[in-house]
Amino acid sequence: MDIRAGSPYFGKWTSVRLSANDHNQIFIPAGFAHGFLALTDTVQFLCKCSDFYDPSDEHGILWNDPDINISWGVASPLVSDKDAKNSKLADIPSEFLPRYSST
Repeated sequence: MDIRAGSPYFGKWTSVRLSANDHNQIFIPAGFAHGFLALTDTVQFLCKCSDFYDPSDEHGILWNDPDINISWGVASPLVSDKDAKNSKLADIPSEFLPRYSST
């Protein structure tokens, strides 16, 4: 999801189904948020970061933010306590969001 303040696509999302059978992957560029939903009981999810991981730099957006209206495809997903406490995108001050640049 595009979270770049000033972007014409701000708050827009897309989804991709990743599968071990297909051996596919996705690149998520800077300025975009990501989330995932496991569709089986056992999942291996690997994430490569562009810098060293720092837990204090980890932030989130409420998974069921009604303004974004992501179609997760399940009626009652199991959501971690941490993810259930995230803020709606509209409640995040714009100075904490990455900036859009057309250049």
